[in-house]
Amino acid sequence: MSNEWQYHLLKTISRIVCLLPYRAVLFLGRQLGKLYYHIAARQRRRALAQLIESTGVSPAEGTRIIKKLFLNLGQTFLEVMYIPSLTPEKIKKYVTIENRHYLEDAVAEGHGVVFLTAHVGNWEWLGAALAMDGFPMTTVIKRQPNDQHTRILNEYREMVGLEIFARGTTELIAAAKALKKGKVLGFLADQDAGYSGVFLKFLGKMASTPLGPAVFARKFKAPVVPVFIVRRPEGGHRVMIYPPLYYENIGGDPESLHKLTERMTKITEDTIRQYPDQWLWFQKRWNTPFKEDSCIAYTGPASPTVQERIGEQV
Repeated sequence: MSNEWQYHLLKTISRIVCLLPYRAVLFLGRQLGKLYYHIAARQRRRALAQLIESTGVSPAEGTRIIKKLFLNLGQTFLEVMYIPSLTPEKIKKYVTIENRHYLEDAVAEGHGVVFLTAHVGNWEWLGAALAMDGFPMTTVIKRQPNDQHTRILNEYREMVGLEIFARGTTELIAAAKALKKGKVLGFLADQDAGYSGVFLKFLGKMASTPLGPAVFARKFKAPVVPVFIVRRPEGGHRVMIYPPLYYENIGGDPESLHKLTERMTKITEDTIRQYPDQWLWFQKRWNTPFKEDSCIAYTGPASPTVQERIGEQV
């Protein structure tokens, strides 16, 4: 049975949300987040357990953080529905960009930019804000389990000026070509990478971490610019841009990729610790069991096979 009706339902919700003032969107989003907190018991329990295990906070403090997370998620959902009403003028009003020069200077180097971010804050508005501010933004996305959700998200991403490439497909070659042309290639690099990643300590526990950003940085001599978005207490968002990281050959390809990925992971981890109510604690970040011999092994998206395909066609 087709689930296309879900797309049309979301479009209808979006049209209604776009008629509202932004403050009303935030208010209704918080109410939606409260409801989601009460009905999403499995995600709520997983989030609390992973937060306590990773940070050592008390159950009471952990519950407070997770409740705030769900309020933020409700707001994020309605803000995504609000995207068709965004203009460059509106986005500048709602989003402040800090240390813009780091990204400007990285783009000016001419090797493309590996844009490192995570599921922190409203990452969809992060791409929208930078694309509408004139940066040549592209992104590698993971398809949603529901195709209709992917459909509307990609429609809205392209609406604000983002170029989309799907992870795990031949579109990775097109992503490499975009980077070669000097564009900014975004990666949400905080998800479990299965056995195609490298195992690194993340928030106190070994986690399979994607090597894709490091591989692209090495191949194209592209700077890696960490960028995160967090909510402002008064409403709206802050985009925080950090100094670029670079691939350094320290005596072997696996070890060098591992080292750069470790540095990227540390910045992501520090951001999450600073803004714990902004990260998706219920995602299955530690889903792949750790194996002692997997610390520097790499396959899959970061494997020589894909690297060779990129090299042959770019």
